Amino acid sequence: MKAVRYYGHKDVRIINDLEKPSPTGDEVLLKIGGAGVCHSDLHVIDGGLVSGAIFTLGHENAGWVEEVGKDVKGFKKGDAVLVYGPWGCGHCKPCQHSQENYCDHHSEQAYGGGLGLNGGMADYMLVPSSRLLVPIHDLDPVIAAPLTDAALTPYSAIKRSLHKLMPDEYVVVIGVGGLGHVALQILSEMCGSTIIACDITPERLEFAKQLGAAHVVNSTDKDAAEQIKKITGIKKAKVVLDFVGATSTIDLGTKIIGLDSDLTIVGLGGGKYEYNTGLPVGVSISNPYWGSRTELMEVIGLAIQKKIHIEVEKYSLDQALEVYDKLRQGKIKGRAVLVP
Repeated sequence: MKAVRYYGHKDVRIINDLEKPSPTGDEVLLKIGGAGVCHSDLHVIDGGLVSGAIFTLGHENAGWVEEVGKDVKGFKKGDAVLVYGPWGCGHCKPCQHSQENYCDHHSEQAYGGGLGLNGGMADYMLVPSSRLLVPIHDLDPVIAAPLTDAALTPYSAIKRSLHKLMPDEYVVVIGVGGLGHVALQILSEMCGSTIIACDITPERLEFAKQLGAAHVVNSTDKDAAEQIKKITGIKKAKVVLDFVGATSTIDLGTKIIGLDSDLTIVGLGGGKYEYNTGLPVGVSISNPYWGSRTELMEVIGLAIQKKIHIEVEKYSLDQALEVYDKLRQGKIKGRAVLVP
């Protein structure tokens, strides 16, 4: 079968002769409908996030059950499903709470399919346990695939701060890319706070307005922080969601965050922040990772109700290297999805 394989630092190849796997026990073989292309892939390919392994890329996956192992219950051939991305041990306390993204054994194992183990940028994908599958009912797998990260990750980050996102508060979204553009939709549906969006191009800022942002600010402006504080007034932002994670965006976040507020850094831009007492008192800084399986079910509920929609650009597996180049250049609007 065809697959997009990672062989090492900056070495990605499209091959045509990978053996089609067969499921045993509680394993499930999926016929892939769509595999999302995430900026995290570039941290693997270019940045060495995962080392010492050869595997099929793709951690945002959806498709149809093709074959099940003898111990699988509740799934049959033809069922449309998403693959929950972070694979834990399945037994520790966080995993029992469906929070495999915070598995106690996280440091001892690969992150999951497409992140150290074989992912879904292929004709078929072998999922190691049926517990990692979530039904998508009548959603199109091509459209649904990015929900597993591009929607789940911002949804989980927003839920952490939902109790603070009251109608008289301000929330700032930095980065209107694959995750940020979904975050804007989730915020519009789930809270009454005034939304301010930041990005670096007029096109992205206009896109943010279409998705519910009341105000937009170019984050490269020297007075970006002052522009935001002019909107928020003395109270500043109650929640800042940074989907870039570069030093410059983290610095911006610290300048616009208010007292007893949440600065949530989701992006993996490699930024640094040196703590100092100038940060407003009561501020919580967090770096959440993905979300739980039950939160993924909630995200699917939002998608079924058409309350969130991921902008998708479709490509074939043969175009994977071209898509990664576009992603590096910031030329992907929303999310690219590879369709076998």
